[in-house]
Amino acid sequence: MVETSDEWIVTRTGIRERHVASADMSCADMAAEASRRALDMAGCTHEDVDLIICGTISADYRLPSNACVLQEMMGFPNAVAFDVASACTGFINALSIANAYIAIGQHKRALVIGAEKLSSMTNYNDRNTCVLFGDAAGAVVVEACDDGRGVLSSYLRSDGNLRSWLWIETGGSRHPYSPEFAFDSSDKIRMNGSDIFKVAVKNMGMAAMKVIEDAGLTVDDIALCVPHQANIRIIDAVTKRLGLPPEKVFINIEKYGNTSSASVPLALDEVNRQGRIKPGDHVVMVAFGGGLIWGATVVKW
Repeated sequence: MVETSDEWIVTRTGIRERHVASADMSCADMAAEASRRALDMAGCTHEDVDLIICGTISADYRLPSNACVLQEMMGFPNAVAFDVASACTGFINALSIANAYIAIGQHKRALVIGAEKLSSMTNYNDRNTCVLFGDAAGAVVVEACDDGRGVLSSYLRSDGNLRSWLWIETGGSRHPYSPEFAFDSSDKIRMNGSDIFKVAVKNMGMAAMKVIEDAGLTVDDIALCVPHQANIRIIDAVTKRLGLPPEKVFINIEKYGNTSSASVPLALDEVNRQGRIKPGDHVVMVAFGGGLIWGATVVKW
């Protein structure tokens, strides 16, 4: 579709393959499958969940939320459901909200999801973006505990002044579709990659250090870093900025590409199933995305 090669893509991004959902598989369909697996792993039923938060920018509909679509698909009779639109930071934002609700006693058990069908909003004529994005979903179950485990600290920031560095211009209420729409790719993801790189490295590193310090820890206390899988160069630069050895940073971008809000829970599920983390380990998750918005959290496993 565009002038590129496997060597060009791998050298600049670290991506070797991606997954694209079929035409009849929606974002909510993927979220439902991830949710079923999370509930099964946690030994929970649908009745046990009283909060559903889905991080996504590629919901099935403009209205209602993907979380409500998921509730209809799977049946959660005791839950309130809503989305957060924080792009690649969506899962970390959703997790911090769930943690806050549980901490004040308003909810007992939350299903937190990151799900994206980015193929539905990718411009496959733009070499700078079309080689990056893939489709995926990941989910976790969060509940209260009193033994010191769980979310120790979270940090989120944004800068709306830089919104046009990574955005979709057409399709909202400011620039709605019209009969005269020219199909000029303004309804697809547009990104200023070089500027995004610099801001992402700086702020992901800062956010990760902030949550580590706020948790009363040092970098040496971190067993594993699970970063948003945006670009191998960004991950490597953040790793160096934090002073983490490479073996403490999990990377799976080569298999999935950039899956936005799904990338952190997707990676977290892999490290868990691979036995890379054990009870008592401190895990830092960090992400950066359109908004621009960035954030991090530290979890004691």
